[in-house]
Amino acid sequence: GGIEAVVFTAEGDMRQALNNAQATTAGFGIISNQNVFKVCDQPHPVVIKRAIAACIAADFDAACSAVEELSNNGYSGMDVVGTLFKLVKFEEMDEGLKLDFIKEIGAAHMRVLDGMDTLLQLTGLIGKLCLA
Repeated sequence: GGIEAVVFTAEGDMRQALNNAQATTAGFGIISNQNVFKVCDQPHPVVIKRAIAACIAADFDAACSAVEELSNNGYSGMDVVGTLFKLVKFEEMDEGLKLDFIKEIGAAHMRVLDGMDTLLQLTGLIGKLCLA
């Protein structure tokens, strides 16, 4: 629910958690999962988890669909890559595969930081994750 979303968006910072909870309450009156992610402007973990599951299953089309959904909703490559990294770290999956995913996500992060923040970069990342 909403509390889990506050914890996720705060990334371990209690002050940020309180700010996120307060901003969500001020904006929507209720702390729900959807409201927290709207206020904090972060890609919803459910969509990112759907992309991760599709990559593990080597389902390129489904993974691309999830990433395109986020891109169409206005999230930058940096937003997507950052959330992808956070979620892969805790995903229950083969450790070797997890390491391969983290390496590819890190390389994509560097490309995005270099100014190549495009859907094409995200699609390339998805392709590499599906082949891992």
